[in-house]
Amino acid sequence: MTIMPRPVAASQLRELVRPDRVHRSIYADPAIFAQEMERVFGRAWLFVGHESQVPRPGDFYCTRLGRQPVIMARGGDGAVRVLHNRCAHRGSQVCTEEKGSAKHFRCGYHGWTYGTDGRLVSVPRAEGYGADFVGGSEAPGLAPVARMESYRGFVFASLAAGGPSLEAWLGPVALSFDDMVDRAPAGEVEVAGGIFKHYYDGNWKLYVENVNDLMHPRYVHESSIDTASRQPRDAKTDGAGDIAVRQMIQNGVLTQIWDRVGVWTLPYGHSYMGDYHDDKRLLGDSADPVFAAYRRALEAKHGAARAEEILGVSLFNTIVYPNLTFMSQFRQLRVIHPLSAGRTEVHIFSFRLKGAPERMFHDTVRFANAINSPASQILTDDLEIYRRIREGLDSEAPEWLNIGRGAGRDRADGPARVGDHGTSEIHIRNQFETWLDYMVAP
Repeated sequence: MTIMPRPVAASQLRELVRPDRVHRSIYADPAIFAQEMERVFGRAWLFVGHESQVPRPGDFYCTRLGRQPVIMARGGDGAVRVLHNRCAHRGSQVCTEEKGSAKHFRCGYHGWTYGTDGRLVSVPRAEGYGADFVGGSEAPGLAPVARMESYRGFVFASLAAGGPSLEAWLGPVALSFDDMVDRAPAGEVEVAGGIFKHYYDGNWKLYVENVNDLMHPRYVHESSIDTASRQPRDAKTDGAGDIAVRQMIQNGVLTQIWDRVGVWTLPYGHSYMGDYHDDKRLLGDSADPVFAAYRRALEAKHGAARAEEILGVSLFNTIVYPNLTFMSQFRQLRVIHPLSAGRTEVHIFSFRLKGAPERMFHDTVRFANAINSPASQILTDDLEIYRRIREGLDSEAPEWLNIGRGAGRDRADGPARVGDHGTSEIHIRNQFETWLDYMVAP
């Protein structure tokens, strides 16, 4: 039997978050982690998957919302639903495959069988459950999540019955999804190439704090910067390899240059880097025949002016709080799944731009391997830092972690806030404001 930790009172939680620091227990305390699963992951909109993962009736994909197992399935009526992966009889998971196609989901415990729309279709020896057993249209089925909405093919769900709509919750950060989809000449994207997974020893919040942390690259990624800097300037690699080398070199620029990059923070904890790519080679080499063919396809769809506008969008490293981050230019999306206070799983999706040359998708996968893979020279640095933080937080002193870089100098920019310099920790403070709102709400 699992004994749940005693909840931390709202008054105590408020004491753990200060304007320029947070208490170590926020990352290390199992009781706080349990409350996060209920109050943050149980209330926010969470990314489930993309509609392209279930293109035909009967197709399904299994994942988790926090620690709740769910199934995204396309029913016989063509509608996409998100269902709790839990039998209405004794609570067993009914689907143990990650993805596939099925006519029904049958529980392996007592044979209760459900349609891909969640409806209970058969119960072996139903008469044995007595005269009060509910059958027909009133029969218990696979329960749908409280709310589900889709934005441009990206499916989100919330375990909370109330709250803002998905569109209101996303707000301006929806522009990053627009950016990814608009880059497809055919107007659609699709998940392809499987889902790359890795684990790390550390709290889930470390990952989303790191993504827009512009102070760390020069120090954490020093070894990869040094390796890339020693590459001959005329060395030729594949397109993705060339981009990866340039990315590594750019990580080593002076702090004064990082300070000129903007990090915009938004309501509900979201944020993005807004003007990172001033080197067009990071977006695509105009001399590359593959990129030239892609640009022609985009211009044929939208015209030259609109194509230039689409390619000029510079949103980067978008964070959709609490656990989604993606790079629209490189067709990458990462979902952070908390497992415990000190253990986290990350799923990386690669997207194909429909109507673009196939080589561009191959570059997407190679870029993921070069930058976001645990075998890469970049992510391995981050994972090691997360492990060191986890082990450091096992010590009770010092109690507080500083998040005060740039504190008190934030400024408004429409619905967003931006720090007075790129290496401000404004995005972390913004995340903790949202974290506290979720944690102390009734």
